[in-house]
Formats: sequence, C-alpha cells, structure tokens
Amino acid sequence: MSKPTLLILAAGMASRYGSLKQVDGFGPHGETIIDYSIYDAIRAGFGKVVFIIREEFLEKMKDVFDKKLEGKIEVDYAFQDFDLSKFGVNHVIERTKPWGTAHAVMSAKDKVNEPFCVINADDFYGSDSFDKMAKFLTTEVSDEQMSLMGFQVGNTMSDYGYVSRGVCEVSASGHMESVTERTNIYYKGEGDDRKIVYEENGVEYDLDPQTRVSMNFWGFTPKIFEVAQAMFPAFVEENKENLKAEFFIPSVPDYMVKHKLADFKVIPTSSKWFGVTYKEDKPIVQESISKLVADGVYPEKLF
Repeated sequence: MSKPTLLILAAGMASRYGSLKQVDGFGPHGETIIDYSIYDAIRAGFGKVVFIIREEFLEKMKDVFDKKLEGKIEVDYAFQDFDLSKFGVNHVIERTKPWGTAHAVMSAKDKVNEPFCVINADDFYGSDSFDKMAKFLTTEVSDEQMSLMGFQVGNTMSDYGYVSRGVCEVSASGHMESVTERTNIYYKGEGDDRKIVYEENGVEYDLDPQTRVSMNFWGFTPKIFEVAQAMFPAFVEENKENLKAEFFIPSVPDYMVKHKLADFKVIPTSSKWFGVTYKEDKPIVQESISKLVADGVYPEKLF
C-alpha cells in the first residue's frame, strides 16, 4: 500500500490571531507549528504533504518549507479560491473569506489519490496522533471505514477566548454517531467553578470536559471528495446570501454516517492539544514546545 498523504489546511487569514500564523516561529530556531506536524508525520510514515493555501501565499510558503523538506518528504500545493465553477456551481458570489474547511479539502482533489490525513496548520497535535493515524491509514482504512482523532474537549481549550470544535457523539463500539461543529466554545467562571460551555442561538449549554471532539484531524480516502462535491452545490444555493456561511469538514462525515455511506472510527487520544487562535496563545505554545525539546521529545533543530 502507498504511503498516506498529509493534507494541511493553511488557507485561513488568521483574523483572530492578527497575522499569517502559518509561518510564524514557535520553536527554538523559529520552527513553525507546521514543522512539528510534518516532522511527526515523516516519523510516522507519511510520504507526501500537500498544503492547501491561497495562491497569493505560494511564494512565501515555498520560501519557508520547500528547501528544508527537500529529500525528506514530497511537497505539493493546492489553492483554495472563490471559483465555484470547478465544483459544478455556476454562481459568482463575492466573498472576503473562502467557503470553509470542507471546501478547502475539495480544492485538493486533483493532488491526492491515496488515503490521507487532514490537519489544521495552526494546531499542535503531538506524535501519538500521527502514529495512530498512520497505522489506521495503512492497515484499516477503506471507503466504508474512515476515522478521526478524538481529543477530549478539556484538553483543547484556549484561556483567551472562544474556540471552534466538532463535538462528537460516540457509540459504545467507538464509532462516530454524529459530529456537530460548535463555533463558540469557551470557559465560564473562575477557579473550581470554571466550566466549559458552548453557545448556540444565544443559549449556553454545558459541555463535559471529557467529551470527544474533532480537531480537524481526519483520516479519509479520496471518496470524501466525491461526497463533498455532491453536497456542496446545495450548500451554496442555501447560503448564497450568507457571506459568512462555511462548509465545514464535519458536515461531510456526519452526512456519510447518517446515510450509511461509511463508518468513522473515533481514535482516542489523551494528548493535550495546543494551538494559536489568539496572539496571547503564542507564549504558551513556545513554552510548551521548549519543554518538549528539553524532555527529548523533539530535537532542538528539526530540519
């Protein structure tokens, strides 16, 4: 079986962060969070990385990544843009933001022909996640059996504001029954009274810290492109007047499960995620990486 591919979602403009965090330095020698993900992926046995970016970022991304990854892993780029015609949609809709993470994945359909993993550019997942996903993608995956890494929501929070997570319902057999994108999850209260809540339509709901959530760490086959593209025209038609509507990845697996097109294994991990949603998160990420380097989990210089 061919080596799996790593698909990195890096087209976002980082509006809450304030700059192009895809290439911001966090490691002792200016390593990006993406560098650590790719390092873990190479060690786990991935054979190719595809960056999904906006075309205007291409030269910057190539300057940062191409030379240091040469000879270590195959590198390619796919562009997320506003041209809907390549997905069978005839509307021309003026937007300032692309159409979301599932639309981003669809943008790579001509770059990937093998089982692949999707991750965010600005999330640090840890080597355990890549090892488990690589094993799944080389021994278990099929068009009828895909997967996601199931993080505990309590291990994925920011102290500086709200986060978006795919909240999962998981069966006794460890398979996803549903996943719902919650875009407004945050801490409420202080000290022993602090709890995790999410807000929907102005109403707050409690969320158990051990609830399994998707961090956009998915294991797919190319079948996902076909299903997403079949769903996308109806989504655009329904949301053509809503310029902030986004076609999120979880909506596609959720559809596939509910229509019995595929099962999704929830691969449990107790890893503590960290990432950079806000500028204030940066020192925490730098400190966390420094500790991992000091503990020998990563070399001081990755590449």
